[in-house]
Amino acid sequence: MDRLDAMRLFTRIIELGSFTAAADDLNLPRATVTHTIKRLETRLGTQLLQRTTRRVHATRDGEAYYSHCVRLLAEMDAVEADFREATVQPRGHLRIDVPALMARLWLIPALPAFFARYPLLELDIGTGDHFVDLLREGVDCVLRVGKLPDSNLVGRRVGVLEQLTVASAAYVRKHGVPQSLADLQNRHCAVNWASPTTHRSEPLEFMVGRKRREVILPGQVTVSSVEAYLACCEAGLGIAQFPRYRVAEGIANGTLRELLPATPPPSLPVTVLYAPHRQMPARLRVFVDWLVEQMSKQL
Repeated sequence: MDRLDAMRLFTRIIELGSFTAAADDLNLPRATVTHTIKRLETRLGTQLLQRTTRRVHATRDGEAYYSHCVRLLAEMDAVEADFREATVQPRGHLRIDVPALMARLWLIPALPAFFARYPLLELDIGTGDHFVDLLREGVDCVLRVGKLPDSNLVGRRVGVLEQLTVASAAYVRKHGVPQSLADLQNRHCAVNWASPTTHRSEPLEFMVGRKRREVILPGQVTVSSVEAYLACCEAGLGIAQFPRYRVAEGIANGTLRELLPATPPPSLPVTVLYAPHRQMPARLRVFVDWLVEQMSKQL
């Protein structure tokens, strides 16, 4: 096995956390994987991996070597892709992660057209709102809504989502409709949203003209899952704020009511994130361009 192949094998072991999983992923015998890593560690003069009964972890030297491998392999793939692109369709496998409802409503229905345009590409689609470590988990890009934590990832804005303040019809019957932000603070409660990243409860936000106002309401329940947040609101446990597309059906059938439309929440940015590349692989570039194109039609 040459050095590039050994580097690819090493990165897959790190990303999958297992010699066996990497062997299966690359269609290699387990003995070949073990022998290759031993030779690699001998050549470099350091231990790269620590083995436990459940998982393989990188040593400090292994983490540093992994970072170099990812960068060098990405550059090599990009160079080869650029030479092929003039005469050959982009090809290969992409791992992406998209919020579940966005995937169901917008992304997946458009995929037949995408595959018609790029028949040699394959997608592995994850659906969730949790933090994804792109390099460690082997994910090529993610689509995310809202404020993003600082990171070394490249972000490309897709658009913005209009938000609404809502409560269930049952909540409105019990507590009434707030007529102003002052009324909201005096008589109402919220379903509290805690960021999965910071674990801090976030206030409700409202735009009063061009100024952003934050309102903290009491609440008996705090959640950090989008689905749980919506379920609690639908159950009448308090007021919540969502992008319009998430609550459009509930508003249409009367189970949810929009509140305070004159002071709506600020819009949320939608961003596609990917690792920095000196030369982005053609397969990733065409997918990101297509994703921006599709989402701009929807937002």
